[in-house]
Amino acid sequence: MAGEICCKIDVHSVTKYFPSPGISFLQPPPHGPETSRFSVPNAVDDQSNLSSNEQAASKHLKDIHMSGCLMEDFLTAARENTEKNLETCGVLGAFLKDGTFYVTTLIIPKQEATSNSCQAVNEEEIYAIQNEESLFPIGWIHTHPSQSCFMSSIDLHTQYTYQVMVPEAVGIVMAPTDHSRKCGIFRLSDPDGMSILRECHETGFHTHRETSNGSPIYEDSTNIIFNPNLRLEIFDLR
Repeated sequence: MAGEICCKIDVHSVTKYFPSPGISFLQPPPHGPETSRFSVPNAVDDQSNLSSNEQAASKHLKDIHMSGCLMEDFLTAARENTEKNLETCGVLGAFLKDGTFYVTTLIIPKQEATSNSCQAVNEEEIYAIQNEESLFPIGWIHTHPSQSCFMSSIDLHTQYTYQVMVPEAVGIVMAPTDHSRKCGIFRLSDPDGMSILRECHETGFHTHRETSNGSPIYEDSTNIIFNPNLRLEIFDLR
């Protein structure tokens, strides 16, 4: 069973993978040879190259284990929209065990999309799955079908709604046409970025003020571990 990491999905139906989330990880070593930490392009392991916010976050945030299939499976599910230059979004669900989050569920809700925005509808269906499976809303994932890999002002506000509930929550951007960086796993810097978003009441695309110390509003997540032993359950509700 350990070699059965992921399988083909029918992206037009509700799909469930087993075993259930409560037993959906198979002997995941914290930092063993079977896991790999997410790294960004040109990143190095030297902690001196991380911002002060990133260093502080890495010291107190719980690790998040993700299936190595998650992002590619999401791109497969989003392919039809991507070909039409429409964004696609999904919600990540995780359970917490021994101080570590395990992302076991990807929910792709009914949604309305344009080339630069995506809005989930019938959100009660998302909450029903999260409640039934006892999942933490550990973040979200969406595509930029024709844009680069970054967090827009609207993305930042979406990220704030997740991160204010779960400090470890992440926002994943998949940018298949960006040749320099096709994916990013981001979070708002804390406290600087979180403070700016907390005080911002604008809607739509807009600019945010700079942080008081010049640090970025958002940054790469440093607590992500890709775990090949972690199984993924996908609910495509569209």
